[in-house]
Amino acid sequence: MNYDGIIIGGGPAGMFAAITAAGQGKKVLLLERNDRMGKKLLITGKGRCNVTNNCTAEEVLQNVPRNGRFLYSALTAFPPKRSMEFFESHGCSLKTERGNRVFPVTDKSQSILDCLQSELRRSCVAVQTARVKEILTDNGQVCGVRTDRETISAGWVILATGGVSYPATGSTGDGYTMAKALGHTIIEPQGSLVPLECEGDDCPDMQGLALRNVAVKLVNAKKKVLYKDFGELLFTHFGVSGPTVLSASCHLKGEGCKLVIDLKPALEEAKLNDRILRDLEMYQNRAMENALTDLLPRSMIPVVLRRLDIDPALQANSLTKQKRRALVELLKAFPVEITGKRPVAEAIITSGGVKTGEIDPKTMQSKKVPGLYFAGEIIDCDAYTGGFNLQIAWATAFAAGICAEKPDATNS
Repeated sequence: MNYDGIIIGGGPAGMFAAITAAGQGKKVLLLERNDRMGKKLLITGKGRCNVTNNCTAEEVLQNVPRNGRFLYSALTAFPPKRSMEFFESHGCSLKTERGNRVFPVTDKSQSILDCLQSELRRSCVAVQTARVKEILTDNGQVCGVRTDRETISAGWVILATGGVSYPATGSTGDGYTMAKALGHTIIEPQGSLVPLECEGDDCPDMQGLALRNVAVKLVNAKKKVLYKDFGELLFTHFGVSGPTVLSASCHLKGEGCKLVIDLKPALEEAKLNDRILRDLEMYQNRAMENALTDLLPRSMIPVVLRRLDIDPALQANSLTKQKRRALVELLKAFPVEITGKRPVAEAIITSGGVKTGEIDPKTMQSKKVPGLYFAGEIIDCDAYTGGFNLQIAWATAFAAGICAEKPDATNS
């Protein structure tokens, strides 16, 4: 069977690119190596699928720490409003939550996947399970693909194989290999939106403790603030995680970085000092390990006292003014030394991929190989949490699907 074009990868970007291209009257084949599509989509947003962010294209770009300018055309043509309209108009009701995060009303990622698969069928997109080994060219132009079973001819190819995070979902870096074989530069893939590892026993001792409404700063060895945020943080057996940490990971560079947590951002130091004085007076005859229970989570108290070299059995009324001052300072700037990121396989998204300078930002077509297009995470663009990365997938997939044509038609 002859196809106008082939989409490689059955994730969000691949499915949406196929739907978009088919909507242009093109005969499309979607190739997915897994036995089912959308495996990674199903686990996004803790299984709820943060499908986009209810904001403007400009606001999306403000949440893209690297290569945001490359996405300007794609996001302007297909902003979050259009993503929401697509799903709503195809029977998937959405809702907007805190931080303008958009989820299906059902709170199930399966609802988003069902919507996409239904539209694939309605658009008559052919879907096959196959692993693509090579993108074929003739005189430097795309002419088809070679899979693990056969050779298939087509006038163009959209490469939407994702990155290398969560490899169990099929993101194993095949797309990088194919793009590199055709002359593209691959920016080394690294974990982005990934938990951070910390030194010492403090984090393991607080494992499972979730903090809400804390202010977080990522500071480098020169005490320069690389990133700051406000929200949730989680201590784990290896270090720290949670939304604020995942976004901070995008800015982690080099060694000597630390995360500085303001545990009481609503209180200035003077007011916090007054609060502590009241607690110490109220519990003046109790041991310090029991006198701070109104101020701090139980699992954090031993860590705080250890850092300040305060005997947990010390009576509250015996705490010196100097130690009380040190307690105030620690609660306003609780430092956690970062030793590195968790492995890229544990990252929510991949930073790195096909160099943006080698891709036309309006069409997503390769500047090196006519007829080759890119969509989604394979491109060297990544954003913070909040639905922004899926919005990038929808926008780049739409651009590629709309513009995909035979090389001779493109260049005529």
